[in-house]
Amino acid sequence: MKVATIETPRGTIRLELFDGNCPKTVANFEKLAARWWDPESEFKPLHDINPLRLDYIDRLAGLQGKRVLDVGCGGGLLTEGMAARGADVTGIDMGNAPLTVARLHQHESGLDIDYRQATAEQLASEEPGGFDIVTCLEMLEHTPDPAAVIGACARLIRDDGYIFLSTINRNPKSWLFAVVGAEYILNLLPRGTHEYEKFIRPSEMEAWSRAAGLSLEDLSGMSYNPLTREYRLGSDVSVNYLACFRRA
Repeated sequence: MKVATIETPRGTIRLELFDGNCPKTVANFEKLAARWWDPESEFKPLHDINPLRLDYIDRLAGLQGKRVLDVGCGGGLLTEGMAARGADVTGIDMGNAPLTVARLHQHESGLDIDYRQATAEQLASEEPGGFDIVTCLEMLEHTPDPAAVIGACARLIRDDGYIFLSTINRNPKSWLFAVVGAEYILNLLPRGTHEYEKFIRPSEMEAWSRAAGLSLEDLSGMSYNPLTREYRLGSDVSVNYLACFRRA
C-alpha cells in the first residue's frame, strides 16, 4: 500500500493508494484522485458532461425520492449531482483514494451520501433488488469483465428499476476521437486513459444486458464540438453513448 498526501483549505488529506497488484486503470485513477473536483484538471470532461448525464437520468427515471446506486463513483461528481436532485444515493468504487476525495467533498457540500469501497458484484450478493436506479457511467471500458458488471447491476435493481450505462463505441472513428483526439491532440484526457480493445459496441452491451434479463429502453449518443467545447445528446452513437435498461 502506497500513501500520498494532498493539501486542501481544510488541512492535509492522507490517501492510501493501491500497490502494483491492483488493476492498471484503478491505479491510474488513484493517482489522479486529488484533482477530481478541479474543473480544469484531467477530469474536465466529466465536469462538462455531468449536467447532460444528470438530465438524461432524471428525465427517464426521475431521481427525486429514489434509492440510487452509483457504480464506479470515483470522486463523486455524478453521485453528488443525483443526491442534490433528491435521490438517496450510495456510491461504490474499488479505489480508496477517490472515495477519500468524495467523502471530503461531501463534508463541503453537506449532502447525505453513503460511500463504500466495494464492487457491484459484492453489493449484489448483499443487497439484491435493493435499488430503484443503478448507474455505471464511463466505467465499463475500464473493467476486465463488463458483462459481469452488467449482470451485477441487473441483480441490484428492483423489478421496476432502471439501469443507466455509458461507454465508448469500438470503431475507427471512436479510436480517432476518443484516443488520438482526446488524449494526444486536444489533451482532454491523460495519455493512456483508454485502451481501444476495451471499447464496447452497443450491440455487445445490449447482448450482455439481454443475457442479464434486461431490455433496452433508450440509446443516445453524446458528442463533443471542439470549436464550441460543448457536449450534447443526439442520435449519433459512433463514439460516446448512454443507454437506459429495464427488466425484460
